[in-house]
Amino acid sequence: MTNSVGAPGAISAAVAHQPRHPVSDSDLAKLMQRLDYEFAEFALLAQALAHRSWCAENAGYRSNERLEFLGDAVLGLVVTEYLHGAAPNADEGQMSRIRAEVVCSAALADMAREVDLGSVILLGKGEATSGGRTRSSILADAMEAVFGATYLDGGMDNAVRVIRKLVDPRLENAGMADPKSRLHMLVASAPERSVSFQIQESGPEHDKTYSAVVILDGERAGQGEGRSKKEAEQAAARETWRLIEADIGAVPQGEERIHG
Repeated sequence: MTNSVGAPGAISAAVAHQPRHPVSDSDLAKLMQRLDYEFAEFALLAQALAHRSWCAENAGYRSNERLEFLGDAVLGLVVTEYLHGAAPNADEGQMSRIRAEVVCSAALADMAREVDLGSVILLGKGEATSGGRTRSSILADAMEAVFGATYLDGGMDNAVRVIRKLVDPRLENAGMADPKSRLHMLVASAPERSVSFQIQESGPEHDKTYSAVVILDGERAGQGEGRSKKEAEQAAARETWRLIEADIGAVPQGEERIHG
């Protein structure tokens, strides 16, 4: 793991006047190993794991929302700069679509699962008992907060390295047909096949979460969550493709009709 000193003033301002977060040093060390980055300021990483529901039950702590806000901006800049250099012939619209695909909530939640972020997120009792550790919206927010904390702790170079480690595999396939479109292509050549999506929503108006289930050939397949119906459908379609490919092997882009 590597580390470089970031902006001391920003670090102290972010963690000042807070009691110690109850995430053990060993759990933080394991997370840092999965991120391949060692924080100089453990408290910053711990704050990135503090969901607002936990802070509401534990006075004196800041939630990860400010770090999430910062991490969203850092992530967008890292991906945009990469696309600007790696795709010199792409126009603004193409780059925007690719960026949206790799920084959406569903993609961020997948990144969080890769580093097992859910196991160390601090949640209120209600969120914890209702499955918050696996909820895509919570995981996505925490992942952005970790990116923001990395930037404050180690500067832009370290933030780029941590982000690129998780984002680069997704950039390889970005811009191709999205998972939902591929499912429709899969069933298009066979009249007896069908695909549809069942959508449910939960949460208050200002913070809704959507859940989607794919019904493929009359059977439940993948499911997913998102902050919009579209994100939830894409997450469910992505999970459906994982199930399909686990069963029959990888289906190359554009060959859905052959395997349908």
